[in-house]
Amino acid sequence: MAYTTLALLRTYLGIADGKTDDDTLLTALLAQAQLMIEQDRNRVFEADTNTRYYDRFAFTGQELLVDEDLLTVTQLLNGDSASTEIASGNYWLLPRNETPYQVIRLKSGYLWQVDIDFEISVAGTWGYTATAPDDIIFANWRLAAYLYRNRDSQVFDVTADLDSGQLIIPKGMPADVRVILDRYPRRQVIG
Repeated sequence: MAYTTLALLRTYLGIADGKTDDDTLLTALLAQAQLMIEQDRNRVFEADTNTRYYDRFAFTGQELLVDEDLLTVTQLLNGDSASTEIASGNYWLLPRNETPYQVIRLKSGYLWQVDIDFEISVAGTWGYTATAPDDIIFANWRLAAYLYRNRDSQVFDVTADLDSGQLIIPKGMPADVRVILDRYPRRQVIG
C-alpha cells in the first residue's frame, strides 16, 4: 500500500514528464517517507484487510487489546481447539462510537479461551482510515521531496546560511510535516 503515487510526487517536485532518471530513487523515498510517518505516529493511515492472531497474553478478562488500529471485524474466532466463532452480537468494539477501535470486549457470558497451540483470530480491516487522509498524503509528498532534495548535501546533517554565517542543523523532519502529524495522536503501544 502506498499513500500516493510516483507521478504525483514528480508533479509536486516539478520534474518534467519523460525525465525518469530518478524514478527508482523517488519511489524508494516515497516508501521511506511513508515508513517515517507510520513510525512517528505508531499507526498505518490506510486500511488493509487481513487476519491477526493473538495469544493468551493479549487479553485481560473480557478485553482483547489489538496491536493495530481496527476498523471492521469480519470474523472473530476464539482460541479454543474448535476455533469457535464469536458472533458480532456477542462483543463490542471500543471505544464505542469512534474508529479506529483498540479493544474487543466480550459481552457477559462469554470468555476468551486459548488452548495449547491455538490463538484468537481476528479477520478484518486494519488501519487508521480506509484511505490515507489528504493531509497525510501531502505530508508523504513533502517528506519524500525533503529527502530527495537533501540527497546532494555534502554534509548531510548540517547546512550553512551564507548571509548570517550560521550553521543550520536540520531536525530530521520538516516543521510543516511535523504540524500535520501532530494532528493525529500517536497510537499507544499496549503491553
